[in-house]
Amino acid sequence: MHTLPDLPYSYDALGKYISADIMKLHHDKHHQTYVDKLNVALDATPELKERPLEELLKSLDTLPEGVRAAVRNQGGGHYNHALFWQWMSPNGGGEPTGELAEKLVERYGSYQGFVDEFTTKSLGVFGSGWAWLQPNMDIITTSNQDTPIMQGLDAPLLGLDVWEHAYYLDYKNKRDDYVKAWWNVVNWEFVAGRLKAND
Repeated sequence: MHTLPDLPYSYDALGKYISADIMKLHHDKHHQTYVDKLNVALDATPELKERPLEELLKSLDTLPEGVRAAVRNQGGGHYNHALFWQWMSPNGGGEPTGELAEKLVERYGSYQGFVDEFTTKSLGVFGSGWAWLQPNMDIITTSNQDTPIMQGLDAPLLGLDVWEHAYYLDYKNKRDDYVKAWWNVVNWEFVAGRLKAND
């Protein structure tokens, strides 16, 4: 059985940038729903229940047709959100350091150049989806709850949820305000750890 991971901080820890109301709704309702629906789908295919979620997402094309869409949508939602909570921290914000900073500057000219490009890609997602920073420093986007590993790509270093449920209570339809605020809570230590693990 897949389970909802605990938040690594309190609901109100992200303060003025992402409210406790948003965090409760996003974590307790939306993420819980992905977990619940994934478990229901896997109940119908017991042979898949012991396989790790990442493995299922990487091999979608080989899954039984009756469960494939549920694993893609619900499993993708669970995978993405389990990481998303860790990509934010009440001690986040600022700029990355070390190897991560060097790679971003090498690719985008400066940290701000990276922020500008990532922000542009985030705001360019039509409807619901995600923006990602990949280990090769590419910035890509996906629709809905799709994730880079479904496309045969490496697991992302950083991801931003731009579904309206991630920000609507705080920012209404102003995705740009949400993205601008989100930079203040990015957990660069976690991102750098994922880069190091990928080396």
